[in-house]
Amino acid sequence: MTIKEIADVLKAHDNYEILTHNYPDGDCLGSGFALCIALQQLGKNARVITTELPQRFGYLTREVREQDFDAQFIISVDVADEKLLGINRSAYEGRIDLCIDHHGSNCVNAPARYVEAEAAAAGEIIFALAKELGVNITKGIADCLYTAVSTDTGCFRYVNTTPRTLRIAADLIELGCDSAYINKVNFETKSKRRVQLEREILENMIFCADDKCAIIYTTLEMVEGLSDDETEGIASIPREIEGVKMGITVREKPNGEYKVSARTNGDVDACEFCKGFGGGGHIGAAGCTLHGTLEGSIERLIKAAEEML
Repeated sequence: MTIKEIADVLKAHDNYEILTHNYPDGDCLGSGFALCIALQQLGKNARVITTELPQRFGYLTREVREQDFDAQFIISVDVADEKLLGINRSAYEGRIDLCIDHHGSNCVNAPARYVEAEAAAAGEIIFALAKELGVNITKGIADCLYTAVSTDTGCFRYVNTTPRTLRIAADLIELGCDSAYINKVNFETKSKRRVQLEREILENMIFCADDKCAIIYTTLEMVEGLSDDETEGIASIPREIEGVKMGITVREKPNGEYKVSARTNGDVDACEFCKGFGGGGHIGAAGCTLHGTLEGSIERLIKAAEEML
């Protein structure tokens, strides 16, 4: 489908629920709330369904109106697979009417789909969709979309950043988004406890594949007392090291799973790496989930990294 066809679908329906993935990031939340505000501006009923809203993203909801309605049309945004819906999976699996995403590995089965793997963030797609819908891109929408494109590009430092990404960011600043505040909140502000966690992470870092891969991990004990919001962004730590082509972050979760994030430099394909463990994502950033023990999970990752690198 085209952006225009997606816009026509949205104009023809009402009573929308917009789904986000488990452990939602800035792109997922920013895109979801921007779409919600846009639909409400068109006189539609809409709300975002999310497993959590980290405190630092509270500003995304400033222009969202609370509405009471029975959902009739389900949209997923930035969700590559229905299994990523987390605790909402059982309620919405098989019910998604429209899928909007930028993950080339997307496998959501929906009657209407728009997947643009070339987009650096889902926010780029929502920006184009908002213009096609003819809505007024308010400061609230601009804040949401700037959050989306900036966070998924590491404040425009990652390889997925394109000229279109920067043009969209410039347009959003001209439209009134508070880029300075958003950049500070998402890229510069850390709690004291977060700094202590980073120190512990660095002390336990593991190198393999002739130092071309660096692996960090967090256990439940290490992050005790920290919110998911405070641990956001640690996946970027290992890839910042000179000579490292792939940084891997392993995070222990309460359900016995280990959430793995891979970030790469150069020509190493993070998506291909994570596919070997049933995951997916982008060339420069991807993820998967492992089960077992922390030690066993790290051993499997080391073996795979040495084979790839």
